Amino acid sequence: MMSSDYIKDVSEADFEYEVLAYSQQVPVIVDFWAEWCGPCKTLGPMLEHLANEARGSFRLAKVNVDENQNLAIRYGIHSIPAVKAFKDGKMVAEFAGIQPEPRLREFIRSLAPSPVDLALEKGFSLLGLQQAQQAEHTFRQALEAAPENSGAQLGLAKSLLLQGRVSEGLKILNNFPPSREYNSAQTLLPLAKVLARVERGQAPEGGSELDPAFENAMRLALRGNYEAAMDGLLDILREDKRYRDGLARKAMVALLDLLGDDNPVTRQYRSELATVLF
Repeated sequence: MMSSDYIKDVSEADFEYEVLAYSQQVPVIVDFWAEWCGPCKTLGPMLEHLANEARGSFRLAKVNVDENQNLAIRYGIHSIPAVKAFKDGKMVAEFAGIQPEPRLREFIRSLAPSPVDLALEKGFSLLGLQQAQQAEHTFRQALEAAPENSGAQLGLAKSLLLQGRVSEGLKILNNFPPSREYNSAQTLLPLAKVLARVERGQAPEGGSELDPAFENAMRLALRGNYEAAMDGLLDILREDKRYRDGLARKAMVALLDLLGDDNPVTRQYRSELATVLF
């Protein structure tokens, strides 16, 4: 077992105190396992990693069913691994068998938001308020605690793009890990690539009479004048919906994603985009 202040071996002798009583303070997740159980050797380390990452927002209790058969009987353990969660002295959730890490995170989040989860919520709220610099600081703090957290990586990339630090944001998006945030990162990537090219003063490849208007829209976006940039993109789309294999549309969608769904500007321009395209 991974040694940690947040993980404890529990037996029949101390289950009442270490699980039921302790769950009055923070949720306790009990991992019923055994040495001979192959799947337990996969699930156990995943739970231990998440317990350490959560830094005390929940306790992980490990119960060896071979050494604590009465507990296994008491809680109806018929196969392992089996996981049961306790709050306020009562069992409130459970699952059996191996689960992928995203499912485990959802299970834990439903019981106790971790400091990282709370930081992400704060960071994205700051983005919604257009406070990108403060959001960047919050996402960097989250990544210090959980370097591989894809939500924090996405938030940091967005906060950097909103500050005009395109090269830094593009580096994150170019190396984004497979995750539930991957599609959002891919939505932002075409915009980040174009902005980086415009930032470097590189001319677009090929030639189109709409190129100067597109370049101007991207320069406006670089300066943070997003409404003017989107007005320019809409004008291009009215002329040519397929401009540069959909690049204007992709840039428009990315800007809307960057501004966030709660921004009234987003709702207005998303409606205009739908009118133009359909």
